[in-house]
Amino acid sequence: MARKRKGDKVDGWLVVDKPADFSSAKIVAIAKRIFNAQKVGHGGTLDPLATGILPVGFGEATKTMPYIVDATKEYQFTVKWGTATDSDDCEGEITQSGGHVPSVADVEAVLDEFVGTIEQVPPIYSAIKVDGKRAYALARAGVDVEIKPRSVEIQSLKHVSFNADTGESEFHVVCGKGTYVRSLGRDIALKLGTYGHITVLRRTRVGPFSLDAAISLEKLEDMRHSARAAGDLQPITTALDDILALAVTAQEAADIKMGRSIQNPKAKQGVCLLVNGDIPVAIAEAEGENIRPLRVFNM
Repeated sequence: MARKRKGDKVDGWLVVDKPADFSSAKIVAIAKRIFNAQKVGHGGTLDPLATGILPVGFGEATKTMPYIVDATKEYQFTVKWGTATDSDDCEGEITQSGGHVPSVADVEAVLDEFVGTIEQVPPIYSAIKVDGKRAYALARAGVDVEIKPRSVEIQSLKHVSFNADTGESEFHVVCGKGTYVRSLGRDIALKLGTYGHITVLRRTRVGPFSLDAAISLEKLEDMRHSARAAGDLQPITTALDDILALAVTAQEAADIKMGRSIQNPKAKQGVCLLVNGDIPVAIAEAEGENIRPLRVFNM
C-alpha cells in the first residue's frame, strides 16, 4: 500500500515577492506550512540578497516547473563601480579596489557586446556543481574553484540610471535560463577596465509571472488566518501559456491517464497541453497524428 502524503492536496501557483535576506527554500517552507500542502517547490532560486518574483508551485503545478525554470526572466540590478568581491555582490569579501568609475557614455558604449549569446563564468559562490559538489560549498571550504564558461542568452540590456554620489549604475536585463546577473555586472566592469559588484538585484518577471500578480511575504503570512487562501492560487496551466492547447474527449483523457497514446488529426508537431473541458489532462508530445503523454495531471 502506498504511503499517504502528509498535508492537503493543493494545486496551483503562488507568486511571492521575496524580500532580501530570505532564502528561496525558506519562502517555500513558509508557503508549505501556511497551505498545509503535500508538495511544494519553487521555479528558480533567488539569492538571499535578491528580491522579487519567486514562483511557488503546489501539487500538480510542480509538473510544469521545468517550463518556469527555462522561461525568460527580467531583472533590475545595480553595479557599484571600483571594487570587486569574491561573490560578485555586496555580501562577499573585497578582492580588488581602487578601480575608476566609468562615465555613462562609456558604460552605454559596451552594452551591445553583452547582448545575444555570450560566454559567462558563473560566480564561485553559486550552486554550479564542480566534481559533484556545489561551488559555494567548495569556496567556503577554502578550495580553489575553477568554473568553466557557459553560453547564456541576453535578449536586452539597458543602462537605466547613474548615481554620481555613490558611483553606481542601475541596469535592466531580459535574459534566458542559467544567466547569472552577478557575473554580468562583474564582466561589464572588467570590459570597462575597472571592477564592479552587484549591490541591488530584483527579479521583475519570470515567464508569465510579473510583479503585478506577486504578493508580499506579509500577505503570505496573513493567509494562515484565511479560509480562502487556496483561492489566491493561479491555475497550474499558467506556466504553460505559450503551449498549444488541444481538446480531448473523456475517453481520450482516460486513455492518456493510463499512459496510452491517442490519435488526433488536429495535432501539431511538438509539445501540447491536453484539456478535457476546463480540466488539464496532460502535457503531451505530438508526432504527426500520434499524441503520447509526457506528464499526466492528477486533477
